[in-house]
Amino acid sequence: MTGQSYPDCVPELTDGVVLLRAHRLEDVPRIVEQCSDPETLHWTTVPRPYSPGEGRAYLALIERQWADPEGERFWVVTDATDPEGAYLGTIDLRPRGGGAAETGFGLHPGGRGRGLMAGALRLAARWWFTEREGVRVHWAAVRGHSASWRVAWACGFTHHGTIPQLMANPDDPFAPASDMWRASLGADDPMEPRTPWEEPPVLTTDDAGGLVLRPWRDSDVASLEPRDQPAHHMPARGVLDADTFPEWLTTRRERMSQGTMLSWCVADAAADTALGEVLVFVVEGTLDDDTAELGYQVLPSARRRGVARAAATALARHALLPREAGGMGLRRLVAQTAEDNVGSNRVLDGIGFTIWGRETAADVLPTGATVDSLHWELLAE
Repeated sequence: MTGQSYPDCVPELTDGVVLLRAHRLEDVPRIVEQCSDPETLHWTTVPRPYSPGEGRAYLALIERQWADPEGERFWVVTDATDPEGAYLGTIDLRPRGGGAAETGFGLHPGGRGRGLMAGALRLAARWWFTEREGVRVHWAAVRGHSASWRVAWACGFTHHGTIPQLMANPDDPFAPASDMWRASLGADDPMEPRTPWEEPPVLTTDDAGGLVLRPWRDSDVASLEPRDQPAHHMPARGVLDADTFPEWLTTRRERMSQGTMLSWCVADAAADTALGEVLVFVVEGTLDDDTAELGYQVLPSARRRGVARAAATALARHALLPREAGGMGLRRLVAQTAEDNVGSNRVLDGIGFTIWGRETAADVLPTGATVDSLHWELLAE
């Protein structure tokens, strides 16, 4: 607010659930707690260790920025129903020229899991678009920071991809820099999700000694075994392997957050150990469309037990079940296999898929021989 000094120059913004206010000196202890929290340290470059002195310096920086007509803008995130307005986090807007700004935000552990930051981001973005006549707000986070992306996703930001090795490691200047996600919101964009965020529900099978299809866990790496199938049966980047599992899982989660894939861990129902994967995915569009591709793989020790067939049957049933009945509501599933992949072809044939096309000599083997590729489909009844 022109002509007023800090903190009176900071406009309060609220939607009745979240309230954004100016920072106060009494916020410093909770700022220190937030910036010393393991999650904050993992995903950000805040000073470490973070002392009350850093907190007071941060507040001084905020005051200087608000005094600058073109400066960065910071607000405390609070619960609008809290009469004390307790500090729950911070959100900022950093002008980048040409009507664009970059946003950053973080929550105190006590403010997480309540959906407050999405409301705060909408308030801040709306202020930028109306009071500053801005045209775009940009967001960035370390690749894999799904909690931050979920906030931007909920507010209608479009994911623009990954920038490799953009953020230096604050704990080790000689370590590889982290990849960063980028997204943005335009002034005319609706502040609501632009794509579905897919999360795999738990599914059970009817046979194969009892299987459960569940979300993947980081700890599932302990169950993985060396790859032993021919290279042309499955792209190397998609194969379950202990050495590449962290990147494999990050990619799966990334694609699910953008609505283009759903991946399940096929686990033994009794031991809860990973036996393989089933998934549905699209190359273009999202899983809101009516057709998706089915894929599956089984660890070597779990083969020849009907695991692939049971898991694929359960997933196909879920995928083709109408949405009103709890399924994905797809009209058509497709799949692609190498002609010499006898086991995979037997699975598809056994659960009702039919061949609709063939690519001649699609793969060249190390011996020089060629193998056709088969295209399969299954329609909803």
